[in-house]
Amino acid sequence: MKKIHSVEEYIENHSQYTEALRLLRDTILTTELNESVKWSAPVYDLNGKNVVGLGAFKHHFGIWFFNGVFLKDEHNVLVNAQENKTKALRQMRFESIEDIDTNIVLAYVKEAIENQKLGKEIKPTRNKKPVDIPEELQTAFKTNSDLKAGFEALTPGKQREYCNHISEAKRDATKLSRLEKITPMIISGVGLHDKYKNC
Repeated sequence: MKKIHSVEEYIENHSQYTEALRLLRDTILTTELNESVKWSAPVYDLNGKNVVGLGAFKHHFGIWFFNGVFLKDEHNVLVNAQENKTKALRQMRFESIEDIDTNIVLAYVKEAIENQKLGKEIKPTRNKKPVDIPEELQTAFKTNSDLKAGFEALTPGKQREYCNHISEAKRDATKLSRLEKITPMIISGVGLHDKYKNC
């Protein structure tokens, strides 16, 4: 995919929709949104937060609402591009310039701006569960500061892998033997499964 450097270039690259894309762009630019190019397409943000984007495809073009799930959609014009996958994103699609009602477009864009100001957005969910550090590892931290520093420098995912590796052992002797083997790996900053990931 060719890298786009300006909104004008993007619009000109979609010659079958040039006039229609210009109309949508001009409508969006009557608001306070800032225009930029992200992911090789026009994106409009409010204080760095993406609100809407323009997109042109083979059989249609339209506006992306990054948090469109919060729009009232009184005219029932929004589409979820990927049902069950896309949580927040909604699209307003058109096939020709005749399909565009600039009053509706502007009303939806203004509502999206208000929603952004109110902080309505779906934030990506991350695994916030605290890492459960086994007793054997906690004891080892007290006598080995390098091990503790190395462990704290790891990502939560890697920390969890090591903790599970020790906890899953049934016998205390196995736990200690596993701890002994992984200590140099933790100090080196490598993950438990890194060598397999690089195969």
